[in-house]
Amino acid sequence: MPVNLSAPRREELFAVPGVELGWAEAAIRKPARKDLLVIRLAETATVAGVFTQNRFAAAPVQVCRKHLADGPIRALVVNTGNANAGTGEPGLAAAQASTDPAAGMGAGLTGRG
Repeated sequence: MPVNLSAPRREELFAVPGVELGWAEAAIRKPARKDLLVIRLAETATVAGVFTQNRFAAAPVQVCRKHLADGPIRALVVNTGNANAGTGEPGLAAAQASTDPAAGMGAGLTGRG
């Protein structure tokens, strides 16, 4: 796997029908940094997940499993933070809260991109 891989140039990227991207500076680890990505998927999209088999899964993993089981998935939220395990109920609440705005996106993708 390459180390210090350069980001692709905008002209090298091609749109994927049914996929919209938005980003935000959420100051998750450092201020003034693009550190949150929201991917909105078309209603025809299908989403699958691969998760750890460890019974001691971090809160974001538990929330992802639940959302996938509840389906359908129309948005993905990706951040630059680490999934700290062992955070208990506060960690579960924080993980769920990070997905709530994406759940209410409605017709427009929020954020910038």
